Amino acid sequence: MIKKINLTLFRGKQIRRHWDKKKEKWYFSVVDVIETLTESTIPRRYWSDLKNKLKAEGSQLYEKIVQLKFLAGDDKYYLGDAADTETMFRIIQSIPSPNAEPFKLWLARVGYERVEEAENPELGIQRAMQTYIKKGYSKEWVDLRLKSIEIRKDLTTEWNERGIKSNDQFAVLTDDITFAWAGMRTKDYKKFKELKKENLRDNMTNLELVLNMLAEASTTEISKKDQPKTFEDNRTVARKGGDVAGVARKQLEKQLGKPVISKFNYLKKPQDKKLLIDPQ
Repeated sequence: MIKKINLTLFRGKQIRRHWDKKKEKWYFSVVDVIETLTESTIPRRYWSDLKNKLKAEGSQLYEKIVQLKFLAGDDKYYLGDAADTETMFRIIQSIPSPNAEPFKLWLARVGYERVEEAENPELGIQRAMQTYIKKGYSKEWVDLRLKSIEIRKDLTTEWNERGIKSNDQFAVLTDDITFAWAGMRTKDYKKFKELKKENLRDNMTNLELVLNMLAEASTTEISKKDQPKTFEDNRTVARKGGDVAGVARKQLEKQLGKPVISKFNYLKKPQDKKLLIDPQ
C-alpha cells in the first residue's frame, strides 16, 4: 500500500510536505507556500527578506522553522525550511495576499484529510489519483504511476535494509538502474525530455513507466535473493535489475521498429495531456 504522497496541490500549485509520524504533524515547504501565495518569481529571496523582517520586529516565529529534506525536480532530496500547520498560519498572516484566507482553509482541510487517511489508507491513494487527474493525466496512466510509487517504496525499503542510507547513495543506485534499462543516466534522461526541475517519472509514457517499474521491481527481488552487503554489491544488484528491463526494452523496440524511450513530456503538448503516450 502507498502510505503517503509527499506533495499536494493548491490551485494547481504543488506544495511539498512531510508527515512526522512521532509528532503526528504535517510540515510544509515554506518556499512552496510563499511562491503560491505571492506568485513571486524569487520565492527564496522573498522568504529570506520576510524572515529578517520578522526577526527585526522581535518575532519568535523563525525559531519554529525546521530543516527537512524535500524531493526536488532532479529526483534528489535537499534541505529546506519547513513549518507545521500552526506556524504556517502565522507566516501566512505576515504575507499580504488575497490568496491567504483560502490557503488557511486549504491547510485545515489537508490536516483533516491526513487524519482520515490514517484511519483508511485507501483514501490517500484515491486523493493522489485525483491530484494527477486534475493535472490532466489519464486514469490509465495514473493507475500505472501510483503502482510505480508503491514499487519504488518497496525498493527504497529494501535498500534501507541493506544499509543504504544517504541520498547520494540512493541517487547513484537509481542512476545505475536507469542506465541499465534506458541507456542513459537520470540527468541525461531528463535532458533528453527537455525537463529541468520537473519529475522524470511524471513525464514518462505508459511504456517507459512499465519498464522502469520492471527494472525497480526486479532490483528489489534480486536484492532479496543476493542479500548484498556493501554499497558496491548493491550497485551490482541495481545493474542486474535494470538489465532485466533493458533486455525487454530492446526486444520490444525490435518488434515495434522504433525506440521506446520518448522525448514526449507532460509540458510539451498540453493538448495531448490526457493521452500521455508516445505520439510517434
